[in-house]
Amino acid sequence: MDGPSGTGKSTVARRLAETLGAAYLDTGAMYRAVTLAVLRTGVHADDSAAVLRCAEAADLRIGTDPGHAEVRLGDEDVSAEIRGPEVTAAVSAVSAVPAVRELLVAAQRRIISEARGRRGGIVVEGRDIGTVVVPDAGLKVYLTASADARAARRTAQDTAAGRASTVDATRADVERRDRLDSTRVASPLRPAVDAVEVDTTELDVDGVLEHLLAMVRDRGLDHAAANL
Repeated sequence: MDGPSGTGKSTVARRLAETLGAAYLDTGAMYRAVTLAVLRTGVHADDSAAVLRCAEAADLRIGTDPGHAEVRLGDEDVSAEIRGPEVTAAVSAVSAVPAVRELLVAAQRRIISEARGRRGGIVVEGRDIGTVVVPDAGLKVYLTASADARAARRTAQDTAAGRASTVDATRADVERRDRLDSTRVASPLRPAVDAVEVDTTELDVDGVLEHLLAMVRDRGLDHAAANL
């Protein structure tokens, strides 16, 4: 499942995984955790070689339980800190480093392979899942929504998490990240040619989930969960 920020991707991906009894992987959280490691060392995000060294040294651990998708650097739970404004401002630059993407894509593929063997299936969300990470996925979905809807959702999420935010500031940040992510050289944000595009502007979470479950069942991809 791919798409820009604010489309409801994370919420829907988790709910879908829970409903199917599948594993769940938030690849964006991996890039955010590496970005946090970079910020903590004082390395400038434009220094690609130093950023890669930080990524290689980071003891990144990410859970695949959709009900408790914890993100850790070493023994420290950084699930909340990686959603902060400092990480959000720097993550596009860090994730644009080709060698960092290569490193994390390899890790993501290992996690996906292990989860398939352990739980029979996995829901993966990010920005290059259908195009790069799992190009042979049985179902590829690309979520979209209007800029206004995405900004409102992100602002609501930030407010609920205790992070100061305004719709105008969030819209500017969403548009900035869209521009950076869609124009980067390595794995730009775009739908796979065979992805099903779903506009979530007028849909609530239950509506999107219902639509996705219908596609999963139409393709016979729910059999793994039924056998758990």
